[in-house]
Amino acid sequence: MLPPDNHVHSEYSWDALAGSMERTCERAVAIGLPSVAFTEHADFSISELMPENWYPEQWQRYVEVVDGHSILTPPAIDLTSYLETLERCRDRFPTLRILSGVELSEAHWFPAQTADLLHRGGFQRILASLHTSSARDEDYADITASIKRGDPIAEYRGYLAEAVRLIEEYDGFEVLTHIDYPVRNWPHERIPFDLSVFEGDIRLVLRTLASADKIMEFNTRIPLDPRVVGWWRQEGGKGVSFASDAHVPEAVARGFKEAAEVARAAGFKPGADLFDFWVRD
Repeated sequence: MLPPDNHVHSEYSWDALAGSMERTCERAVAIGLPSVAFTEHADFSISELMPENWYPEQWQRYVEVVDGHSILTPPAIDLTSYLETLERCRDRFPTLRILSGVELSEAHWFPAQTADLLHRGGFQRILASLHTSSARDEDYADITASIKRGDPIAEYRGYLAEAVRLIEEYDGFEVLTHIDYPVRNWPHERIPFDLSVFEGDIRLVLRTLASADKIMEFNTRIPLDPRVVGWWRQEGGKGVSFASDAHVPEAVARGFKEAAEVARAAGFKPGADLFDFWVRD
C-alpha cells in the first residue's frame, strides 16, 4: 500500500494549467492510493519575472509591467468552486479519502490574509511553503529566479534562514514543504550542487521544525536526498508526510515506492492507520 499523497494541486492552483481534481482522483484510485489532499496554492507574495524566464501565455493576465519590470500577482483560490468540486469528487470516489488543503506561501509575512483564508476554508491539511526568500521590503523574487541570477550558495542559505523564521513566527501549519525547493533550479552549469555544504543550515531548519512539533515533507518532485531524511530523524523529527507536489493527474504519488523505502531506512514507519503521517520507528 502506498502512503497518502498529502500535497497535490488541481485546476484550482493558478500554476496547475493541466490540473484536474477529478482525473487526479481517478488516477489515485487506479494505483491504490489510500488518500489524497488537494493543497492548492495560496500565494500572497508578488514576484518579478526575469526576462530570460519563459512563462505560459495563460499567466499573462496575472502580469503587470511596472517601470519596465514584469510583476506577477498570483490570483486567490476560487474557494467556492474548489469546495464544490471536492464534494463532488468525494461522492464519486467513496473508497478514496479526499482531504481539503492549502499550501501557504510565506505565511509569516501575511498573517491577516492567511488567517482569513484558513477561517473561510476549514482546510484539513495545512502546508507551509517558502518560494520567495527576499527580505521583507516587498522586493520579492521567487527563489527560482534569484538562485539563477545570484550566488546560488548564498541564495539557498538565505532560503533556509527564512524557513527558520517562518517556523518560529507562524504556528498555524502542520507540514513544512520541500526544504530542497531551490535545488529544482540549481544552475549546475555554473556550480555543482553539494548537499554537504548546507548540512548545518538544513539541520537548523529541521531542529527548529522538530521543536515546533511539526512534520517534514518528503517531496518527490525531485528525489529528496536520503541524508536529509536521516538528519530529520537525528534532529528529533516525529514524522514524515509524503508529497508528489503533482500539478498534473499523472504525477500523483510519483516516486512514492522509492520514497517509502528511504523513509523506512531512516527509521520511519506507517502510522496507526493508512491515512496517517509516517512516524518514528
